[in-house]
Amino acid sequence: MDMVTEFLIAVVDRVGENWTLALGGALIGALFGAFAQQSRFCLRAAAVEFSRGKIGEKVSIWLIVFTAAVAGTQLLSATGLMVTSEARQIASPQSLTGAALGGLLFGTGMVLARGCASRLLVLSATGNLRALLSGLVFAVVAQASLRGFLSPLREALVRPLTTTATGGNDLMAMVHLDSTQTASAAVIALLLAAMTATWSRSRPWIIFSAFIVGLMVPAAWFFTHTMRGIAFEPITMNSLTFTGPSADTLMLFLTPPGSTIDFDVGLVPGVFLGSFLAALGTRQLQLQGFHDGASMRRYLLGAALMGFGGMLAGGCAVGAGVTGASVFALTAWITLFCIWLSAGATDWLVDRRHEEPARMEPALGTQPAE
Repeated sequence: MDMVTEFLIAVVDRVGENWTLALGGALIGALFGAFAQQSRFCLRAAAVEFSRGKIGEKVSIWLIVFTAAVAGTQLLSATGLMVTSEARQIASPQSLTGAALGGLLFGTGMVLARGCASRLLVLSATGNLRALLSGLVFAVVAQASLRGFLSPLREALVRPLTTTATGGNDLMAMVHLDSTQTASAAVIALLLAAMTATWSRSRPWIIFSAFIVGLMVPAAWFFTHTMRGIAFEPITMNSLTFTGPSADTLMLFLTPPGSTIDFDVGLVPGVFLGSFLAALGTRQLQLQGFHDGASMRRYLLGAALMGFGGMLAGGCAVGAGVTGASVFALTAWITLFCIWLSAGATDWLVDRRHEEPARMEPALGTQPAE
């Protein structure tokens, strides 16, 4: 028995299984929140930068997080410290239609809200009231999609095509790859991403922070996998995701005492606290509100689309786009592709088409319209 297992058993004996899971989620979440705030990790920013024909700091930071998560997870699998087939995304049937439709809705929503679910949570802790209200709407719609009035629609959309038609959701098994191969490829990709970030003149601290953000995904896999082996009650092996946990955390505050305490419930407050402390320590706390009614409508519509899309896809930009992809769940890669696709299209339709005429008008000697 290793030292980590012995330590967790001691904690379980002291506070119980559920609180151990919650404390682990809070600690991993705090580290994620602190370093995500410092690195400005954001899939929305990366997708917009890429769609505009540039691979700069934003894309590089996202790639560092993504490749670090994949490399760390696959190294754990290659060394036998975790079994990826036990992950929720692999062990249970998933919806292919939900992955595609949910990804498209989520990508559109995150461009409208100017941030994905995890980014809204990180920003809200720094005093961004736009992100705070949008995050609450996101959590409410996610809960309504899971157990409320939107659940029949979600269930109807996920039903047409599932991974039972493809023989499972394990992409590595489909293409006959092992963890050593994928880990090696991910390490090479991580080095290339770090070089690209350096070329983009990203500060070493930003690059390091992005690397730590990515490592929180395998850290969470390892923690829940270890707890799964020592707990008496069944525990689902999972890692970072924010759609379901945001809904669960919201309900924890709205329901009477006695609600289930687990890893997901500890994760969201942990991210908020970590981001707040990081912003406080670097003097980046600042109250920010909506500019006008039109911007408020845009943010809230985007948050609602993310809430429904994330629950439909079974994960958000982190839950599907990084966590699910790190174990090579087929549906996660479909969701990630659709998020990038719809984010680029939404940016072109909503933002770029209005920005380009505004940039051209001064050159034509005309005054911008009011």
